[in-house]
Amino acid sequence: MNKYAKISLDGLIFQNPTFMLVLGTCPTLGLISSASSAAGMGLTVVVILTLSNMLISALRKVIPNEVRIPAYIVIIATLVTLARMVLEKFVPDLYDSLGGFLALIVVNCIILGRAEAFASKHTVIESALDGVATGLGFTAALTIMGIICEFLGAGSVFGLQIMNFSIGAFSTPAGAFLVYGTCIAIFVYIMDTVERIRREKKYRPLTHESLVQEVA
Repeated sequence: MNKYAKISLDGLIFQNPTFMLVLGTCPTLGLISSASSAAGMGLTVVVILTLSNMLISALRKVIPNEVRIPAYIVIIATLVTLARMVLEKFVPDLYDSLGGFLALIVVNCIILGRAEAFASKHTVIESALDGVATGLGFTAALTIMGIICEFLGAGSVFGLQIMNFSIGAFSTPAGAFLVYGTCIAIFVYIMDTVERIRREKKYRPLTHESLVQEVA
C-alpha cells in the first residue's frame, strides 16, 4: 500500500483517535450534546493538529531531545492561542459554545501523541497528512456522536428541529458517555468483522472454482 494512503487510512479508520485509541475523551464527552459544537471542535483540532505536526516535523532535528515535550507544548499553546483569537473575532458563537474545552487543546493527548509518535520522526508532508487524517477522523467521530446525542436529547440536528419528542438524559454527560461507549462497540465490531472476513478470504483453500473467481 502507498505510504500516503496508509497514513490517511490509519488516521481516519485503523487508528481513529476516538473510536480505536479512545483519546481526547474530555472534549468528546463535554461537547457531543450538540452536533455544531462537536463539529466545530473537530475542525479546530484539524487545523491545530496539522500545523503543529508540520512545525514539529520541520524542527525535529533542532529541538533537543531532553526538552522536546515542553517545546511541543509551547508550539501547540501558541497555535491554540491564535485559534482562540480567530474564533473569538470571527466565530463568536462557536467560541462561546466551546468554552474552556478550547484551551484544553493545548494538552490534548491526541495532538501531543501525534507530535511524539509521528511528527518527530517523519517529514513535513507526511506529518501534515497525518495531522489532516487524524483530525478528520476525530471530527467525524465527534460529529456522528453529536448528531446522535442532539437528536435524542433535543430532537434537533445542527439546531434544526426534527421532532418534538426527546430524551433529556442524552443532553447530559451521562447520556454522552452511553452514546460514546455504544459507538466504540459498534465501530470495533465492524472492524473485527471486516478483519475476520479478510483473513478467511486470504487463507481460503485454493480450488479450481476459487481460482476462476480470482481471475474473473
